[in-house]
Amino acid sequence: MAGVILAAGIGLTGCANVEEAKPETKTFPFDGKTLNVRSHDISTDLVAAEREDVKVTRWFDVGIGADEETSWSLKKGVLDLQAACGKIANCDVRFRVEVPKSVKVLRNGRATDLKGAKTKAAGVMRSATVPVDTP
Repeated sequence: MAGVILAAGIGLTGCANVEEAKPETKTFPFDGKTLNVRSHDISTDLVAAEREDVKVTRWFDVGIGADEETSWSLKKGVLDLQAACGKIANCDVRFRVEVPKSVKVLRNGRATDLKGAKTKAAGVMRSATVPVDTP
């Protein structure tokens, strides 16, 4: 009986869908030569762009009843992107990070390539070579 009640409760929380999320952006000044992006297994597109700063766009959708737990910061050459939801609920998140073309970018401490390709998903350019974090 408890399992049925739990299953019914999960059904009521609603499903999160990043495609329906409103994008939020944050820009960080950056004058370093190397940027390490830590995204904690969150889908993150890394794109070289004609800019001097680092621009992060986040799409984050949280199911009904969830508590949003999110942060994004750039300190000492490390861009730390975190997003999760608490309680019994689901959330869906995606980041896009635009970096100056002259910057060497690491993904979780490993070198990565920043070649982008246009797709229709969310109307943005998505990375063709590194679409999702891997451990």
